[in-house]
Formats: sequence, C-alpha cells, structure tokens
Amino acid sequence: MVVLHYTAMLDAAAALDRLCDPAAQVSAHYLVARDGQVFQMVPEEARAWHAGTGCWGAVADVNSRSIGIELDNDGITPFAAPLMDALEPLLADVMARHGVRPERVIAHSDMAPGRKCDPGRRFDWQRLARRGLAIWPDAGVGAAPDAVRFRQAATRFGYGSDWDTDAVLEAFRQRFRPSAHGPLQGADMALMAALAARFPVDRPGVGS
Repeated sequence: MVVLHYTAMLDAAAALDRLCDPAAQVSAHYLVARDGQVFQMVPEEARAWHAGTGCWGAVADVNSRSIGIELDNDGITPFAAPLMDALEPLLADVMARHGVRPERVIAHSDMAPGRKCDPGRRFDWQRLARRGLAIWPDAGVGAAPDAVRFRQAATRFGYGSDWDTDAVLEAFRQRFRPSAHGPLQGADMALMAALAARFPVDRPGVGS
C-alpha cells in the first residue's frame, strides 16, 4: 500500500528535522515539500514508522506493508500546485515498482479513523484518480440512511469492522465528500456501496 499524510508543521525544514530525529520515533519514506522538492528519508525496502496503530482490511501492521509519503501542508490551506505536480510522478513510480493498485493508495485517516485526519478535506483525491493514481466512486441513486448497511459496505471496502461508525463516516467524508457534515445521508450510502462493490478489499489480486 501507499499511505498519504500531511505534516501539519510550519514548513518542510521543520518536518525534515522531526522525521530525521530518532527521538521522535516517527519517519516516512518520502517528504514532498510545497515547492515541489522531494526528499527520500527511508529506503523503500525498509520499514518506516509513519502509519502507527490502525488497519486496512486484514492488514494490521500497515507500516510493514506500505510506503509512507508525507506532504508539506498544515491541513487547513490548499495543497500547493508544485507539491501536487511532484507527487504525481513519485506516486506513479512507487506504484509501478511495487505493483500497488490505485485502491491501495489510502489516506492516513482511512486506516486510523478518529485518531488521524490527514491528508484531510483539502487534498485533491479526484485529481489523483483522474491519473490512475487513486480511486473515485461513481455512485447511483442514494439509499435511505442505514447505519448497519453503511458499516457493512465500509468493512468490505477496507475500514475496520469494529471501528466507531461516526469515526468511519468522518474519515470517509474527509476523502470522498469533503464538503459534507452532519448525520449519515443517502449520498454517503451510495458512494460507500459503490466503493464496496467495485473495490472490495478482498478481491483477487489485491491481497490482504
């Protein structure tokens, strides 16, 4: 997998200092700065400490199964154009080298709802999806809100089966419905059903 993060720090220099400090006990394979510079801090074949506690599908030790990419962003402002322009070829190369499918490029918040919220509502997932570097669902007509059915579909897509429903809904919306707030809606049902049908986490070839 590939897990995308934001740094939530003042700038790339501050993020590099922290990510290269052994005492911080946090690291990532890459950092993409706002000006488009790309820094590699951990070899791709090595395990970085970027994901922490969480899971995606049956993968509980995400650090051992993923490449972590940190993005120089505070979580509030839009992601800089040079950063996005640099991320795309980096992500494409990583995916090609490791055979990562677009549905296995996830947000940090996807694997740790309630604990993490990055890369957040300002990140342009649709842009990556248009280039085959992530996914975006095509939803039909929304069904009546049903928390049980929503959670069943969410689990099939990859969210943990025992996670709090509100936390899953928030993580899902951060990525797929960034302008949505409030109780579960029909549009949430439709989009999650589309994701579960097209990209089930246990489909052949994806692996767990």
